[in-house]
Amino acid sequence: MPLMSGSGDLKGDVEAPEPKQRDESSPEAGPSTADASHARGVDLSTARSSAVLLDGIKQPVEDTPTAPPNVTYKDLFTRFILLGWIAFGGPSAHIALFQKIFVERLKWMSASVYLELLALSQCLPGPTSTQVSFALGVVQKGVLGGLLTGVMFQWPGFLIAALVGAGAANFLKNPAPWVKGIVAGLGAVGVALVADAALKLTFSTCTEKTTMIINLAAALISYYYPVTWIYPALILAGGLTTLITKRKEVSMAEHADRVERLGVGRIMGAILVLAWAAVLVFVIVYRRHVDYKSHKELFWWEAFYRTGSIIFGGGQVVLPLLQNEVVTTGWVSQADFLTGLALVQAMPGPLFNFAAYLGAIIAYKAGTSVVGGIFICWIALFAPGIILIYGIMPWWGRFRHFQVYRRMLPGLNAAAVGLIVGSVVLLTLQIHATSPFSSATMCIGMIGFGLVDFCNCPAPLAVLIGGVLGVIAWAAHAH
Repeated sequence: MPLMSGSGDLKGDVEAPEPKQRDESSPEAGPSTADASHARGVDLSTARSSAVLLDGIKQPVEDTPTAPPNVTYKDLFTRFILLGWIAFGGPSAHIALFQKIFVERLKWMSASVYLELLALSQCLPGPTSTQVSFALGVVQKGVLGGLLTGVMFQWPGFLIAALVGAGAANFLKNPAPWVKGIVAGLGAVGVALVADAALKLTFSTCTEKTTMIINLAAALISYYYPVTWIYPALILAGGLTTLITKRKEVSMAEHADRVERLGVGRIMGAILVLAWAAVLVFVIVYRRHVDYKSHKELFWWEAFYRTGSIIFGGGQVVLPLLQNEVVTTGWVSQADFLTGLALVQAMPGPLFNFAAYLGAIIAYKAGTSVVGGIFICWIALFAPGIILIYGIMPWWGRFRHFQVYRRMLPGLNAAAVGLIVGSVVLLTLQIHATSPFSSATMCIGMIGFGLVDFCNCPAPLAVLIGGVLGVIAWAAHAH
């Protein structure tokens, strides 16, 4: 039965356990997310009252159903235009923030519908919080509502990253000696933040021996043999491993209040998925037949679009692939990459906004339009996840029962997190080798890790401290 907003907009089709009339917003127990809940370490513990799902995600339970509010485009705009400025802390913090505001406080949807959207986003490549931000708007106002909420959530981080990238491209071209101290300190803390994320994601995704082994194998192989094709191969191998080991397990959604269809129709959804795949195949094949000098923009688009199409886990999982794409090719220097890595982690919004920073650096060094480079890289990295969330939402009722995919998901995510672990080791060694004061830089990194992991220091403050310590280390080294 269609779930309608007060203004009459189609909000989604929901399965009902009985043919009788019932309140569409009835917040019954949420979906089983057996294979997806560990995907990105999401913590929904902010709920006032909760029931534990199979994988440890806590779902808020509402005792009495409430009528869905009449949410307008103005409501979506005013809520999300400011939300992007306070969305610090990565995907887990973003998901908890959405749940607290839109489920608990504003009651725009039931908890079970929200968890369905979260489960869907966890099953797809791309940044989880970005996909959920689009889905929240789709539930309220369809396709246009999703575009509005998604863009409003991304724009603050995108704007800051683009401006920082454009400034850094010129500022770091011939840096003053003391700037090298800042760069070293920022890079050390940036890697420390990634190490902290790798540790937490490993604990959340590797809950059994099989996924632990997958994680370790992915880390070892990606560190020892860091070539472009090895990253997607390891992720696929991880998924196939759990597909085999979990072949006798069946995970089904057993609850009544389940989203069956949202957004565009199923035919359009299928067209979107096919379009995503067609673009991916085309740019990969076409790139092999042209040279970089005369087709720079195509090479940038292919690298970022391909990366966005194979990333499960979002956030820090994208870093080893981006490093392999832009540093090993010479598009971005190691120092520029590490500086941006630290700065972007101190910004609000998804870490995928790192693409805007990298796009500015890449275009500046290539002598082309910086604005063009920013948009090419940023859109290419985000596009696969956004296209897929719109394409799969109409088919979610069937997709959720696709057992092959559900069994593969733990392995896919364990391998993806293993890539982060390998990249932390690689980045640490690179910082040690390139820093003008390597021992002091290692100490700054350890201080940064202690601040964020032991003291729960906010990332922006940790990055600022790293920059200050870098200048101090430079001064001590110079004298």
